[in-house]
Amino acid sequence: MSGATGVYICRGCSIGDSLDVDALAAVAAVEDGVAVTRTSAAFCLEDAQSIADDAAAKVDSVVVAACSQRVNRGVFSFGTTPVRRVNLREQVAWSHTPRVDATQELATDLLRMGIAAARLTNPAVPYTKDHLRSVLVVGAGPAGLGAALAAGEAGYQVTVVDRAPQAGGFLRHLHRGYPATGEALSELPPFDPETLVQTVADHANVTLLTATSVLEVSGQPGRFRATLDQSGERRQVEVGAVVFATGFQPTPDQLFSRYGLGELQDVITSVGMEELARRGEIVRPSTGAPAQRVVILACDGPADSANRAYLGNVTSMVALKQAMYVHERQPRATVHIVYQDMQTPGLDELYYRHVQGQRRIFLVRGEAGGIRLQEDGSLRVAVTGSVLARELELEADLVVLQVGMIPTSDPQSGAPASLHLNYLQGESLPPHRAGFLDSNFLCFPFETRRTGIYAAGCVHRAQDVTASARDGAAAALKAVQVVEKSAQGAAVHPRVGDLGYPQFFMQKCTACGRCTQECPFGALELDAQRHPVIEPNRCRRCGICMGACPVQVISFPDYSVEMLSAMQKSVELPEDDDKPRVLVLACENDAYPALDMVGINHLQYPADFRVVPVRCLGSVNSVVVADAVQRGYDGVVLLGCRAGDNYQCHFIQGSELLGVRMDNVRETLGRLALETDRVRVIETSIADARALPGELAAFASNLAAMGPNPMKGF
Repeated sequence: MSGATGVYICRGCSIGDSLDVDALAAVAAVEDGVAVTRTSAAFCLEDAQSIADDAAAKVDSVVVAACSQRVNRGVFSFGTTPVRRVNLREQVAWSHTPRVDATQELATDLLRMGIAAARLTNPAVPYTKDHLRSVLVVGAGPAGLGAALAAGEAGYQVTVVDRAPQAGGFLRHLHRGYPATGEALSELPPFDPETLVQTVADHANVTLLTATSVLEVSGQPGRFRATLDQSGERRQVEVGAVVFATGFQPTPDQLFSRYGLGELQDVITSVGMEELARRGEIVRPSTGAPAQRVVILACDGPADSANRAYLGNVTSMVALKQAMYVHERQPRATVHIVYQDMQTPGLDELYYRHVQGQRRIFLVRGEAGGIRLQEDGSLRVAVTGSVLARELELEADLVVLQVGMIPTSDPQSGAPASLHLNYLQGESLPPHRAGFLDSNFLCFPFETRRTGIYAAGCVHRAQDVTASARDGAAAALKAVQVVEKSAQGAAVHPRVGDLGYPQFFMQKCTACGRCTQECPFGALELDAQRHPVIEPNRCRRCGICMGACPVQVISFPDYSVEMLSAMQKSVELPEDDDKPRVLVLACENDAYPALDMVGINHLQYPADFRVVPVRCLGSVNSVVVADAVQRGYDGVVLLGCRAGDNYQCHFIQGSELLGVRMDNVRETLGRLALETDRVRVIETSIADARALPGELAAFASNLAAMGPNPMKGF
């Protein structure tokens, strides 16, 4: 590259009213490597073509000083020419006092930082070697069959495997479903597993293999290699992506022993109730006589730790459905449903009300206690905390316990299913909440923590048959997407379309292995010398490996420790200037949008802060922070998403990893005899935008009380 940079400064959207754009253009014109400087009333509306023309003939990189990098991405995209965005709209003009020196100085510093970044940005060379337009679906229940049909209809070749001798999964154990949206509430739709299985087996693009298990999966999106065992005979298949849909196992009976399950014949599980209903009459197992008094226990009280969290949306609806089993067959029978928290979200509320309105079906909010066997063979169920009375006792011929689901990806399921991944980080798919598989449930459903492998059905979340089939179809479409992206060498969420991937300067690598262990997605393996080896299509471009490296040998074409350091060094820090300068390293997924929302709402915060977007706080190498403080910044803010279960980092654990890195920063501050409070981590989200200016202003006040950084000027 010749290193020529074009700088394009917009006057629109109040930027020209707040800033001296000509002065900014003059600053840019004398920066090293700047070959072209232009201004416009609105580049996004009328002058984007002028940038495209320069990118084709005059410059190797482009700096657009206008609106946030989160908007107008298509407008400011110019083929392979790297583009650096400088946010003069949301984070300057809309959030600071117009036409004052502090605001102009802020814009000048941000522009210089953008130019410094552009000088160190190179075009990405995508990895496009491996891609097969085919999908492996593991599990042939409703989710797996739904995934197979969706991928097959999309024109992909699909291999479906299930270790059971018959496809259909748990569907074969169910009698009927509950009404879906738009169906008559009084009718319980039957299941027809045979027709569904045959439809999949007959599809021209689908190969269905039963009595088949997965022995090993290796490779990356675009080309996974799976070793299968079909009735003792091994075979290999190569596919572009994998859908993992092995379903669930019911919570083990022994965990419900406090209700007498296993000792009292007339205490059964909801699974046993389905078997009774399939055979015909709802009868007492002890005598074979019709059950005239049925008590259904939701098993969702404080003492019911056997059932996991996030299951109530299914178990509540199953309880209502099974109450209707009794009502249909024995209209004069009474049914009591005892529950703590009836969960019928969305339109399922209509079915709840329908069942609630049936004669002889009673819903009792309370906590089920012990169950006693009476001399006449009947059962007596104790209920505490009822809204009707402090304590109740319900007589029953039959007690039905609503048992939950344990994903088969969890070893505690009793029949664990695994892909046996041949990955450095282990053979299992890492679980998240309650043992379910996902990467970020809020933002990226179906993504597991292994790129190109998608969870569907009850390994993904608790759901019924209809939702599982829909879940499988959605996961299949994600699988199609990752194959198409891998063919382009592009990343999937959250940095969808990113063509770059980590590069390693192996001459300096110490083979410490930190990058391979901290990568959230298992994208790094080891060679014979224990040096890291990247599987490019597994990488989601978070940069956490870059932050982990103690000798800074990892970089991306458009993101590196060198670039972050150059950006902070481009800001002038005069020794005699009493104005604070604060470097803000802002996560692009939560913190940066929060700052944008501050501007969109025209809230204000001090002009002391110089914001640098980073891919994830986990990508921030401690040397960047230490260098900034040693150079003379009065403070550093690490602005990112909330760690833990209350909010999920887009890259799993980036914010948590930063805590480890901060120990190194504090050690550096101690050596320099500087206050550790000069560096602060602030957790935020886009929903916290209105509170963020106050937090930044408070930090600026604390810095003012400490006084200027004594390292300034050295």
